[in-house]
Formats: sequence, C-alpha cells, structure tokens
Amino acid sequence: MKLVVNPGKKLAKINKNIYGHFSEHLGRCIYEGLYVGEDSDIENIDGIRVDVLNALRQIKLPVLRWPGGCFADEYHWKDGIGPKENRKKMINTHWGGVVEDNSFGTHEFMRLCELIGCEPYINGNVGSGTVQEMSEWVEYMTFNGLSPMAKLREENGQKDPWTVKYFGVGNENWGCGGNMRPEYYADLYRRFSTYVRNYGDNKVYKIACGSNNFDYNWTDVVMKIAGPFMDGLSLHYYTVPGDDWENKGSATEFSDEDYYLTLKKTLLMEEIVSKHSAIMDKYDPEKRVGLLVDEWGTWFDVEEGTNPGFLYQQNTMRDALVAGINLNIFNKHADRVQMANIAQLVNVLQAIILTEGDKIILTPTYHVFDMYAKHQENTLLESKVFNDMVGTKDNQIPNVVESASVNEDGQVIITLCHTDLSEDVIMDIELLDSQVESVTGEYVSGASSDHNTFENPDCVVKHEMKDIKIEDNHLQVTMAPCSVIQLTVTPKA
Repeated sequence: MKLVVNPGKKLAKINKNIYGHFSEHLGRCIYEGLYVGEDSDIENIDGIRVDVLNALRQIKLPVLRWPGGCFADEYHWKDGIGPKENRKKMINTHWGGVVEDNSFGTHEFMRLCELIGCEPYINGNVGSGTVQEMSEWVEYMTFNGLSPMAKLREENGQKDPWTVKYFGVGNENWGCGGNMRPEYYADLYRRFSTYVRNYGDNKVYKIACGSNNFDYNWTDVVMKIAGPFMDGLSLHYYTVPGDDWENKGSATEFSDEDYYLTLKKTLLMEEIVSKHSAIMDKYDPEKRVGLLVDEWGTWFDVEEGTNPGFLYQQNTMRDALVAGINLNIFNKHADRVQMANIAQLVNVLQAIILTEGDKIILTPTYHVFDMYAKHQENTLLESKVFNDMVGTKDNQIPNVVESASVNEDGQVIITLCHTDLSEDVIMDIELLDSQVESVTGEYVSGASSDHNTFENPDCVVKHEMKDIKIEDNHLQVTMAPCSVIQLTVTPKA
C-alpha cells in the first residue's frame, strides 16, 4: 500500500479549533466530570478537578463550547451568577429531568477555560430567551466601562471583563431549539445577532445555527438570508450505526459487521462537509464564513444501569477510529472547516475522559486527540493514499484514511487510520522531492472492542512506533489492524 505526500504543495492552514470540545449540562459532564465544588475531597482548583485539568492541558485543548446543546436554549444565564446559595434551581427537561442548581455558571466556566488555557465558545439562548437577555450576557462578560451589566459583574467578583471571541446564536433551532423553519430562524438570527455587540477590543465571532446532517436546504436558506451577518455556521452529524435511534447498539458489544457499518457511517462526514461547503461557496466564494462542526461523534445506547437521559457510554478502539477518521476529514477541508467540537468532553457520548468518584480514565479517543494535536496550526499538505477496500459484503470502506501537514519547523505530520480488523499492512510513504532525515511515531491499536475501565485503565494506551524504515524519500511502516498512527517526519535541510 502506498501514500504520497507532497511537501511542495501547501494548502490551507489547519485551524487549531478543529480539535475543539463540547461541554453541556448533561448527565455527569459538568457535575462530577469537570466540577466537584470547592468543598470536595477530590483535588480541585475553585471546584474544578485537577486531574481532568491536567489531562485537558496535555492535549492542548483549544476551544470549549458551553452550556449546550439543547440545554443552551433553556438556559437563562442570570440564574448562574452571584452567591451560589441564592442561585435559582431548575429542572433539566432535556437531560434526565434532574435538578440543575446552577452552581456552575458563567464565572465558573470562564475560570475553567482560563485554567485549561482555551478559548470559551458561549452558546446563547434563542429558543426560550430574549434579545435583551442575550445582549446583556455579552455586555456582562465583555464590557469594560460603566454599565449595569459591568457593574453587576464586578459585584460578583470579576472586575475586568473576559475575552469572549466565539458566540453561538441558538442551537439546533430546527429541533430542540424551537422546531423552526430555516426562513424563520434566519430572520431571528439577523435580529438577535445585531445586539451581540463588540465592546472595546473584544471582537465577537458570531455563529449561526446550521444544519442537521443532510439538511442542505437549511444551509441554503440561512446562508441566503443571513450569510452576510455571520462569521460561522454550525453543522451537526453523529455517527449512529443503523437508522433506529431507539436501538443504537452497544458501545462495547458489537460484531465485525457493526464495526464496519459504524465506520462507513462516519465516512459520510466527507460527503456532508463537501456538500454543505459547496452551498456556502455559492453565497460566500471568498470563504469568509467558517463551517463549524460543533457536534460530532458516536452515539450508542447508554451503559446498562445508567440514567438514559445522561447519555453515558463506554469508548473503544472503534471510537478511536471514528475520531481519527473525522479529524483527518476536517483537516482536509481546512479551507472551510474552522472549528469542530466532539460531543462530549467528560462522561457523555464519545467522551475523552470518564470519571468515577476520584478516579479518571483516558479513553482511546483521548489518545487520538493527544497524537493529532501536532496538526494544530500547521499547513495542510497535498496527500493521496492508494487504497484497498476492506470490510464485509454490505459495508466496504477504505483501508486507510489519512491527512498530512507541515509545521513551522518544516516537520511533516502524518496521521493514518488503518480500518482493517484482520491484517497487518506495510505502508510505503513517499515524500515527493524530499529526503528524510529522521522519523518518530506513535500509535494506538487493539481489538475493535478494547476499552479502558476503572479496573483496567491501561488496556488501550499510546505506544512508540518502532522499526520504521527510511530510504531516501521513502518511509516504510507496519500498521497493525484497527490502529491510529501519527508520524513526525523531519526532512533533510
């Protein structure tokens, strides 16, 4: 098998925000996952778990979306500020019907982002909120001067304004955010976004609610009516085996047929991104408006014995392949895709971290993000893999999905997803017009259902890539079945 990488053909810059994440008030993502409170016996900084913070810093998490998701369009931000004993309690109607005590609000989220070192992406409430409420939230967070909201922020302990670049005007307004038609939402977007003000040096990147997977009409209508008023347009697509949302299948117990079907469904991301991008090109040929895939990942049945509304699922090597494939696709569309946010950060859906009391485990998906972080802010390179097809009779997929980039030091970063379940494959990699000085690599691999548990947290971990052969401008690596690989190639000067 052969892969050709052309270091002389530099394409778009890979925005680091493609490696973004998503945290919603859903199940145990915020509470227990990220936030345990200042009085917890679990080591914390201002209530935020230290072990989780350290793990998130390791992968250079660039941007974090909050507070939803569907929760965003029933969230009223003023309920989550001020003394915690005075904060209103509410029922989380979307996710499990549990009581939300609002102890984690704007100040806590901004502190979380500060501790991680990432940009906050705030999602505003269009579905059940008002223009005034959204406008005042932006003022509260970012205005540095004399105003009612700036005064209120200072009274709550934050004298200086925060920097908030990314702001979403509604979420899934075609569904849980109001069951709107695209024409109606586009007009609402124009109205609401008008009052999302830029204060001082804080320039807001305004994000419109985009389509659910294959709804190309939504993209067309919203771009036509509201395109000039937005900086970004969201897109949501989840990998769900089969078509039955009532029986999505187990996260850990599945057949080879299920495995290949899952990856086949994941590979539809290429088609979805391409077609939405083409519609955006019609109205925005200069590619000023970014496409933000701010919800993506696997969605399986919840783990047995857990609250169905908490969406807690395990995470296997199958999920690692899903993550790697999607990230390679986003890299290759770096001219239009400016952000992506896997759902979700901790304990929900395709989480990179799972927690249980004071214990955490890093999932196979975490290790993929750790390896792929080397692509952040690099320049995409032209690459082509000469592929075989693998799988079952009904679910044929490419053997390898890849992307390549070059960093400021001239190192070439190559990421490979080897999808075959049964065979080692030797990959011959040619760097056109470049002699190879050295190469290092790492990988994760295992049986498709392998996963880390609290009893066995190291079943799937990163390994150093060994026995890489170098000859002039060629590399030769052996790819294990069901593996994700990262290579760092240093060409000769």
